[in-house]
Amino acid sequence: MSEAPDLTEAEAFAAEHALGVLDARERAEAENRMAREPAFAADVEAWRMRLAPMLDAVEPVPAPQGVWPRIEAQLPAIPANDNSAVMNRLRFWRNSAMGGFALAAASLAGVMVQISQPPVVVEKNVPVAPQGQMLNASLTATSGAPQPLFVAAYDPDRKALIITSLLPEKADRDKVHQLWLIAGQDKPKSLGLLESGKAKIIALPTEAMAKMAEGAALAVSLEPPGGSKSPDGPSGPVISVGKLSKL
Repeated sequence: MSEAPDLTEAEAFAAEHALGVLDARERAEAENRMAREPAFAADVEAWRMRLAPMLDAVEPVPAPQGVWPRIEAQLPAIPANDNSAVMNRLRFWRNSAMGGFALAAASLAGVMVQISQPPVVVEKNVPVAPQGQMLNASLTATSGAPQPLFVAAYDPDRKALIITSLLPEKADRDKVHQLWLIAGQDKPKSLGLLESGKAKIIALPTEAMAKMAEGAALAVSLEPPGGSKSPDGPSGPVISVGKLSKL
């Protein structure tokens, strides 16, 4: 089974931030990087523009009853007349103020030096609107209720497929989910393995891109670790399938 080439680190990180799949630490890192690197910020915005239509394929899920009471119960209780925390903060800022005056005076000298320096020009990259036709697919379960298990979007400008698993993390621990492209009478082509509950960005080879068209199908099969060993396609059951359509 041949894997598609990976995107660059910057491309993948920007797309993951746009998808909203980063944890708190990674999200803070991405936001800092956007502030420092205009090119990276433009890349994130471009991905957001391209991925926005995927939101229409995901139904909103209301929070279960009792969530807010449980959150409130975990918050520290503050007595109504307890002003100690406020007073401590006032004393801190009062004591810090005197030091702040000295710091401000020292900073003025630095400012005067900076004024004499030539300005630094930062060029901002403007996100480019998508040129190619975006395609998406909602991969629904092949058994039971026809609920979506995966959502995918194909971006021809970036030559990439972005697919998100809607299954709980670590589902089917002893098995793996394998993604397939089915176009016309061709044999199913493997696009790689997926992780439950996570998003993946797949850079597509030229032969796969040529078959990414409206009406082609994406399918996910349940396979042993390492994926299907069959040259003809899935060796395990196909659990989800959906056709590509225009956004």
